[in-house]
Amino acid sequence: MLNKSGISKVTMVAPTQILADVDLQYSVGCVVPKTIGVAVGSKTIAKAGTPLNVDFANLQTAAKLGDDTNAMNAMLLHDVDVTEGNANGTALVFGFVNKNRIDTVTQGKIDTAVANDAASKLITVVKL
Repeated sequence: MLNKSGISKVTMVAPTQILADVDLQYSVGCVVPKTIGVAVGSKTIAKAGTPLNVDFANLQTAAKLGDDTNAMNAMLLHDVDVTEGNANGTALVFGFVNKNRIDTVTQGKIDTAVANDAASKLITVVKL
């Protein structure tokens, strides 16, 4: 067990489960940049469902927001607290995402990212 000072776990609410089928998914660890977070009270949170552009050749490089310039090749699987700066997160590479479980602002980001012709087709976004 890793036991270092400065490591903390805070649970604010129940985690958001964006997957339509939890068995059909593949994900990798990634670095989530503070720049993609949004203010939630006194915290800055990168929201589950945020489209990402991850450098799979170097997972220690911070991901970028997937949009019309940076082709989406992954999606943030869970909310990540980036108040203190870049943080570790989980990038969904393959899976089925239930769009109804994602907030409307993040849904707009998904729509922009999916419109990019180079966006990954391995993540299927459905409304259930």
